[in-house]
Amino acid sequence: QVQLVESGGGLVQAGGSLRLSCAASRSSFSFNSMGWHRQAPGKQRELVAMISSGGSTNYTEAVKGRFIISRDNAKNTVYLQMNSLKPEDTAVYYCLGRVDYGPTLWEGYWGQGTQVTVSP
Repeated sequence: QVQLVESGGGLVQAGGSLRLSCAASRSSFSFNSMGWHRQAPGKQRELVAMISSGGSTNYTEAVKGRFIISRDNAKNTVYLQMNSLKPEDTAVYYCLGRVDYGPTLWEGYWGQGTQVTVSP
């Protein structure tokens, strides 16, 4: 088994920046893609950004131009640089590591979540 451990959350004022990190407990475990989802109070968990092992990225529209996802395959770690933060970015951010077994079959490994709070 493998665990994902997040770090870097916290409290920041609007317009500020934070950097989230997520490291897999086993560097030899290979994920097809890694990334971040978030869940705000009373809302469903939603995609923020994902990155493939080859470096292809996918962002939700709300964070395009403000957030940057990157990945260090050697360290099995994914990062999320969050700039120009807004109060609506406030949520628990969850790391996801995904292993694909076919076109429609995949297994996800989730981190425990890290709180990001953006004050007005």
